[in-house]
Amino acid sequence: MKKTVTRLADGRELLYYDRRDDIVREALDRRHLDPVSTASEIRHDPLLGDAVAIASHRQGRTYHPPADECPLCPSRDGRLSEIPDSDYDVVVFENRFPSLAGESGRCEVVCFTPDHDTSFAGLSEEQAALVLEVWTDRTADLAELPQIKQVFCFENRGAEIGVTLGHPHGQIYGYPFVTPRTALMQRSVAEHRAATGRNLFDDTLARELADSVRVVLEGEHWVAFVPYAAHWPYEVHLYPRVRVPDLRELDDAARTEFPQVYLELLRRFDRIFGTGEPPTPYIAAWHQAPFGDGDGFRRADFALHLELFTVRRTFGKLKFLAGSESGMSVFINDVPPESAAQRLREVAST
Repeated sequence: MKKTVTRLADGRELLYYDRRDDIVREALDRRHLDPVSTASEIRHDPLLGDAVAIASHRQGRTYHPPADECPLCPSRDGRLSEIPDSDYDVVVFENRFPSLAGESGRCEVVCFTPDHDTSFAGLSEEQAALVLEVWTDRTADLAELPQIKQVFCFENRGAEIGVTLGHPHGQIYGYPFVTPRTALMQRSVAEHRAATGRNLFDDTLARELADSVRVVLEGEHWVAFVPYAAHWPYEVHLYPRVRVPDLRELDDAARTEFPQVYLELLRRFDRIFGTGEPPTPYIAAWHQAPFGDGDGFRRADFALHLELFTVRRTFGKLKFLAGSESGMSVFINDVPPESAAQRLREVAST
């Protein structure tokens, strides 16, 4: 992988990641852009103990542009975009409308491919492997920033999720705090170790493998399963068999197998509801350990894993977070996890 670092016209950082070492990236951003102006602020809720990002500048962000005006496509035929070059493999750049900025953190956009009309599931194994290397490299770079406490790599896919740009892309957030969801996991892991002397992530994976009814697919180095208490109608967790705290710690064997397993999982998601439905909307979220130990939790006890879920619950119907979910954070799942796992096994690609 070759990495080329450059700047956009407004000073934001842009990075090209290429599979070939002989690629030269010298294209300049010829747009006339005003300097980025953000109003990001982190406010802490004293009752819940969590944090909220206030980012009023995001009201003006790009919203569902036509395909020929997509800012994530390469710059071609006189049309200038966020990517100055006429082609690319994978590109990362600082978000022009970040939820987190400066001492409040960092937000990046990851363009998986120059092909506007495909999806992550449509990538080759070689392309998916490069994206994994990019996620790993960005985690390593952001870990060096003193204000960053946790790195979150994720993909939102589909208008139903709230995606405003149709081009295949994901995002990376560098948080200046440990996120509430991760803090809950840390607490549960610490309590389990105190009670049993064992690791909760290891025990969870071992239980799913022993039961097997919720296992969707297994590789030599990765396991995908629907969790026992799945929150979403179709939700799959993907774990490496060897526990590591973040993407940087994956060994070569796990890296090599990941594209095969993950692409198969995404393609099964697109088959859940049949061919008459639009592509399945989903969120794919990497959970990585925060940087450093603290509050009785050891970073090495955390297990890197990916959580993939869709808000579609059946043909033509979405799962809305209504009173119980939004008001009290008590999810009600209409699809038994065992049934979801069975369906995902049934739609295995041939």
